[in-house]
Amino acid sequence: MIDPQDPLELQLSKQAKIIDALMRRAGRQRELSGSAYQAFQSAIELQQKVAAQSRELETVRHETERTRHSLAQALSAMEEGFALFYDGRLDVCNDLFLNLLPDVAGEVLPGLELDRYFGLIQQSRHLVSTDLSLDHAANVLARGYQASPVVSLVIELTQDRWYQMSAQVTSEENTVLLFTEITALARRNRIEKEHLIDQQADYLSAVFQNMGSGVCTFSAQDELMMQNARFREILDLPVTAVRPGVTLKQLLDFMGSRAQIADNALLQVDGWRSELRKRGFLRRRVDHGADRVIDLHANVLPDGGFLVEVKDVTLETRSTELLENRVMERTAELTRANANLTVQYQQLARIEEELRLAKERAEAAVSSKTRFLAAASHDLLQPINAAKLLISTLQETTRETSFLPMVDRLQGAFSSAEQLLHSLLDISRLESADPDTVDPAEVNIGTLIEGVRADQELVAAQKAVRLDVVPCSLTVRSDPVYLLRSIQNLVVNAVQYTKPGGRVLVGCRRKGNKVALQVWDTGIGISRRDQTRIFDEFTRAENVPLESGVGLGLSVVDRACRLLDHQLSVRSKPGVGSVFCIEIDVVKNVQPVVEAPKLLNNTEDVPLNYIVMVIENDPDVLYGTVQWLENWGASVLAAAGVAEAMSMLDDLGMAPDIILADYQLDDGETGVEGIRAVREATGVTVPAIVITADRSVALRREGLPKDVSVLSKPVKLSRLRPLIDWKVRWHVQSRKQAAFSEPGAQTKVDDDSRTEGHKTNLQGGH
Repeated sequence: MIDPQDPLELQLSKQAKIIDALMRRAGRQRELSGSAYQAFQSAIELQQKVAAQSRELETVRHETERTRHSLAQALSAMEEGFALFYDGRLDVCNDLFLNLLPDVAGEVLPGLELDRYFGLIQQSRHLVSTDLSLDHAANVLARGYQASPVVSLVIELTQDRWYQMSAQVTSEENTVLLFTEITALARRNRIEKEHLIDQQADYLSAVFQNMGSGVCTFSAQDELMMQNARFREILDLPVTAVRPGVTLKQLLDFMGSRAQIADNALLQVDGWRSELRKRGFLRRRVDHGADRVIDLHANVLPDGGFLVEVKDVTLETRSTELLENRVMERTAELTRANANLTVQYQQLARIEEELRLAKERAEAAVSSKTRFLAAASHDLLQPINAAKLLISTLQETTRETSFLPMVDRLQGAFSSAEQLLHSLLDISRLESADPDTVDPAEVNIGTLIEGVRADQELVAAQKAVRLDVVPCSLTVRSDPVYLLRSIQNLVVNAVQYTKPGGRVLVGCRRKGNKVALQVWDTGIGISRRDQTRIFDEFTRAENVPLESGVGLGLSVVDRACRLLDHQLSVRSKPGVGSVFCIEIDVVKNVQPVVEAPKLLNNTEDVPLNYIVMVIENDPDVLYGTVQWLENWGASVLAAAGVAEAMSMLDDLGMAPDIILADYQLDDGETGVEGIRAVREATGVTVPAIVITADRSVALRREGLPKDVSVLSKPVKLSRLRPLIDWKVRWHVQSRKQAAFSEPGAQTKVDDDSRTEGHKTNLQGGH
């Protein structure tokens, strides 16, 4: 009954009629039934709503009138022409805007379209010019609010009046036009421009007249236009000979009659014109009179005329002649000096030979240092590995005591020393000339990145730094050990130099036949000057704290990338962050490889209920390994050599679950031999891990084909424990699958179950 689109007054009137009808109907009823009473109550509520809406309407009307009155006063007080177009039509404007163009003011009424207003400006006889097209301004404003267009142009009106029109779309419906008078500014600029032009003309005239060279200009008709005093002085010409309008022929004839120029070809006007047309310029050095030499240069001007410049080079010519004489004298002196230089060269040759010998001795010393570090790496890493195992065991045993913070600090300090030792050994190996230093192979880059993430995510979490990794399935050509080391160093640096709350991102971008492995961080950044030297040994950026390492990690990355022919780059901005990038060749057409299950990273709460045989000749490392394994619930068979391991195997009467063996044992034995002996004695391919300080390529080639994992000392305990668990589980699963595929499979499965029960009993009694 009531249309919401009707004016508010009409809605109120209809509501009042409805209420009145309801009231009359209620009065005619003899008794108040339930429905009649409800109708009456609804009428009362409706009347209250009508009254409330009436009050709100009156308040709105009052506020609107006050706002419009304030707006009208503000617009009248403005010294600029102002207009507001709502939905492309004029809504409100002030008197200055209305009367800006008197001949079209009668058409500037509310509702005028914006495009039509621009058309009225163009039609007005008061418009002289604009610096931009009004049609262009209208098109720009038509782009709408999302493009946020702003238009500003200068308008010149009659009687030398100037205005700047600014137009801007302020919302989806509103467009504001503002006219600001700039007449005084325009007139002042014009006066200053004319003054500057006059000054420039005077300046150019003064420069022209005071040039060190003689200059004159000729028109396209070969008539002299202007010349300076120096031109007359150099050519020794009277003023009457160089008056404006004199032709080039007349001037040349005058100089020829006075024998000032001996070159007859230069006195021919046709020769001038021919060469100027052909080359655009003319260059001559001529004798002037009896004792002077002049350089003459002529260049074509844009209007077809040409400019002639003359210089007196008499002194220069005489100096050249004098110099030539002196050169002849000096040649004789140089001949004599040459003999002396020969003697000095022989002396320098002897000195150079001495320097060569000194360089060879220095290189021999460096090579000796490199060989020493390579040979001593096993002895250096053995105690480090033992201490790392003992500290890890100590952390577990003191976890619920007050000594844990002290042990954690000890572990942090020890990790710093371990990192420094790793960097020194890496640099030593990369400096050596050994061709086996790097061994490029096909490497799954995603596996390496995931391994680094597993190693560093706890460190990043402890520092409150977010570490994200974007998965990558590409296969690249690189050395797996040094590529992994490079990624580790970059991520460690990124986490170390990023403040709590920051972020580190590791991922890859495909670039044609290469892949760009990138490590992003929001850390402290590196200045442009430091970016050129941070890859040197023992070098750190100026904004790096003193206690944050000695500056070897990036040097290792740089050396490894150069040996592997990987391109290493960095982009950084102080206070924003850094991006390190390694570009590596992608291996094409690689056959898909079925990956083994990923290592279990969160196995801290699950005991190692396995029989572990440890073959290690170093007593400290053996003790630390046993303590660490037993602390995690393993039953350990500790042997110092292969013979002792075989004796324990005889006593055990069954194959252990896994073997951990050092590579270098006593009396020339190796851990690989011990693993082979256990497997042959038991007839079981026992899972095995070689833990060694030898990182040579030869060892990797020997160990990996025999289904033996190789870990470098000092071993990362966070990776060793899940690796043990994974290898044992994988071995058991493989044996069960093989058993089900053969006759008598159920019997074999039962035997395996009994074997597992035997292991559990042995571990319980250990």
